[in-house]
Amino acid sequence: MSLEVTVLDYGIGNQLNVLRALEHCGATVKVVQKASAADVDAPRMVLPGVGAFGDGMAELHARGFDDLVKRFAQTSRPFLGICVGMQVMFEASEEMGEHQGLGLLQGRVCAVPAVGVNGLPHRIPHIGWRRLLPVAPWEGTILARVQPKERVYFVHSFSAQPSRPGVRLAEVDYDGIPVCAAVHQDNLYGCQFHPERSAETGLNVLRKFLQL
Repeated sequence: MSLEVTVLDYGIGNQLNVLRALEHCGATVKVVQKASAADVDAPRMVLPGVGAFGDGMAELHARGFDDLVKRFAQTSRPFLGICVGMQVMFEASEEMGEHQGLGLLQGRVCAVPAVGVNGLPHRIPHIGWRRLLPVAPWEGTILARVQPKERVYFVHSFSAQPSRPGVRLAEVDYDGIPVCAAVHQDNLYGCQFHPERSAETGLNVLRKFLQL
């Protein structure tokens, strides 16, 4: 089985750690910084990202990655967005104004509530290890090698709100607030958490992605 994967570098991602994690899992990684260097026929593609949604979309457009990702999404080959890379898969975000996303998935990116269900404030950004909870079946997805309540690492202030039933794959509980942790639709996957920083659980997510 070919374990080739293309990683899109658009200047705001955590590419080095993602690259190392994928290589640790046996992947042959090609990192590209502009669409002309990428192959839409690549076996699989990863879009990492940290920082602000609007900045990410601006860089994707400047490098021609927005059109590339949309074309790749129409194939049956696996695509994975990580953190902001997952958020831009949605239609829009309210982070620092209204910003349009790639529209691959229906829904919006909204601020993580600043208080828990008890009305008390909690830390924003949402940082730390949380236990993954199933929302939809994990069999056959990137979470197939993960057990419910295994812990993964988050650092973010905004989270996706899928509007289509069945897209939300997993969530975590933040003081009683459900936070979307992973999504899946057809060949499209997204992780709000950082698999490259989530120890063996995160590596198992990447291993399964490489096997899809």
